[in-house]
Amino acid sequence: MRLAPATTAELEGGPRTLLLPLGATEQHGPHLPLDTDTRIAVAVADAVAARGDDLVVAPPIGITASGEHAGFAGTLSIGTKVLADVLVEIVRTAGPEFARVVVINGHGGNAYALRAAAATCESEGRPLDVWSIRLPDADAHAGRTETSLLLHLSPEVVHVERAEPGNTEPLETLLPQMMESGVRAVAANGVLGDPRGASAGEGEVLFAALVEDAVGQILGG
Repeated sequence: MRLAPATTAELEGGPRTLLLPLGATEQHGPHLPLDTDTRIAVAVADAVAARGDDLVVAPPIGITASGEHAGFAGTLSIGTKVLADVLVEIVRTAGPEFARVVVINGHGGNAYALRAAAATCESEGRPLDVWSIRLPDADAHAGRTETSLLLHLSPEVVHVERAEPGNTEPLETLLPQMMESGVRAVAANGVLGDPRGASAGEGEVLFAALVEDAVGQILGG
């Protein structure tokens, strides 16, 4: 069930679990859309909801903590503190029809806000659960991994002809400079990885792995 088109009458009699997709509006190189992370988060949330009873998918939060991508056209950010406050308020105001709120997070830059929000919610007695994208051997940003996922989920928005490699060094190596000066300081085109060779078939396999991981954490198998 999607929350936005539902009526109050349809939500009475819970309890239900609210799945809250959390994405971003930020550059994803010259070939992927600004809402790449949001598209992935929504798709995972929808797929999880289809696997269990009493799961409701909330409207996504698509402008989040993307300060590291400042300087690239189109990027918007509300920052870590504001995002944490937004998440806390959503949990505080969710009614008794929602016994549980689970964030489906598609953007690594939201991690600090999620930790802060989860700690506050825990202290207030209504925990906020979090699932975040995790794939072994995935590249960091706008590379083969995300490009393959988008070719599977939304091929019409992928400009394959513009795909070009960026900085392919390990994220752990780049992180100190990125934290200080942003993504542009380590990758002029905004790509951390190499999107060449991405395919819809690979994206389908990756997406299935994400869904199984989320189902295992959220539904217990």
